[in-house]
Amino acid sequence: MNIILTGFMGVGKTEVGKALADKLKLNFLDTDELIEKTEGRQISEIFDKEGEPYFRDLETEVLKTLGNYDNFVLATGGGIILREENVELLREIGPLILLTAREEIILERVKDTEDRPLLTGDKAQKIKEILSVRNPIYNRVADFIVDTSEITPEQATEEIIKWLKK
Repeated sequence: MNIILTGFMGVGKTEVGKALADKLKLNFLDTDELIEKTEGRQISEIFDKEGEPYFRDLETEVLKTLGNYDNFVLATGGGIILREENVELLREIGPLILLTAREEIILERVKDTEDRPLLTGDKAQKIKEILSVRNPIYNRVADFIVDTSEITPEQATEEIIKWLKK
């Protein structure tokens, strides 16, 4: 069994993913971490030097390598769903669980981070702009949705497990 967590930055994909993997005795993988290991540098540096299209190519390449593996929870980068090819690859791996949160919650969670290349300048405005493009895609591709605005990662994990048992 594999489980894919999608959603915008700051919604809890890493925390929920680790808790879910622990609870279900699965491995935890993160596409951003896999890219950083492969490239030997931070995501922000990749964005700065090569740009977003190059980074999106790396995401697709990582997904292609995961098709033969099993028993993991995968936390994806927030923009991975922007390419239909990635969505198809993700669907082959496992169900897509969308984690969401209200804009003000996301802002609160990411406001002090400097390693978010898409959030330069007015973070609140950038979050609003990016979500206006991504939310319709997130909602279209999701098999199940959990709003993490008011719940803990453990509660989100329990909701996901309950859904998986149906």
